[in-house]
Amino acid sequence: MNWLDKVLGGGGPPALEGAPAVRRQKNYAGESGYAYEYFYEGKREWKQASQYCFTVSGDRKTWFETVVEVGHEVWASWGAAHGRELESNERYAVAKLALFEAFDGRETPDALRRPVVVSAAQAEAILEKLGRD
Repeated sequence: MNWLDKVLGGGGPPALEGAPAVRRQKNYAGESGYAYEYFYEGKREWKQASQYCFTVSGDRKTWFETVVEVGHEVWASWGAAHGRELESNERYAVAKLALFEAFDGRETPDALRRPVVVSAAQAEAILEKLGRD
């Protein structure tokens, strides 16, 4: 049925790619007061956006998927303004730092169940902090 879904345009999102060979748990102490643990699961291109998927916990008991979504227009806008395309590692850095900003800014871990959508201004600010131009 998978081929039929592709022909008819149905089905869910494509499989993740670019997952690390060894899944590593990382930690982040959010300004919100929560100590987060997370795993990077990979990324996919879907619905005009790059989606970076993480498994997250704010209490070491409850784990759920969090998606950081960066629209293709954000990448295109940055590229047009700076005369070059971002490398894949730079794009990942934007997603990861946007996740950290969500860890800091969202009131509870449960609020991270909603996607983290990165705006062009947020991507620009993150890349400026990283010294990318």
